Amino acid sequence: MIFVLSGPGGVGKGTVVRGLLDLDPQLRFSRSWTTRPRRPGEDEDAYTFVDGPTFEAQLARGGFLEFDEFLGNLYGTPVPDTLDDPDHDLLLEINVQGAEQVRRQQPDALVVLLVPPSREVQEGRLRARGDDDAHVAQRLAIAEAEEVKGRALADAVVVNDDLDRAVAEVAGILASRRSGR
Repeated sequence: MIFVLSGPGGVGKGTVVRGLLDLDPQLRFSRSWTTRPRRPGEDEDAYTFVDGPTFEAQLARGGFLEFDEFLGNLYGTPVPDTLDDPDHDLLLEINVQGAEQVRRQQPDALVVLLVPPSREVQEGRLRARGDDDAHVAQRLAIAEAEEVKGRALADAVVVNDDLDRAVAEVAGILASRRSGR
């Protein structure tokens, strides 16, 4: 199964993903590629960081399950080796536009939208990770529309107001989908 955790920037997708991976050995994480530079303090393995020509070459080979240009940078999820691994589910941490692309290709994918408890909390998270004022303003301006699209697309919506509760709720949604297979 493909499991998509989606949402606007600054909602805590990466933190929730780390919690899920710690809890669930059946999950396999697909590391996205990006052409953006690494943020100060960001883990080296947060993305596969590549230059534009490398990304474009992978795109030309049909090497992405989904891709998008966002705020001047390219992002993409590499096509997995297999989508039919009965022992593991593929976890994607992607934006709403990417989730739409995955849903078109894989209608049975589980899509969970993660949202912040408020725009103020989201803004604080963006600033805490080192985003500059202009980037924060751009992300917040886009977030409202992303949430509207995401709510229409998602199988479930989780508010990330408490990390442990949000991780447990997402894990419960995943467990419920697995039990229904």
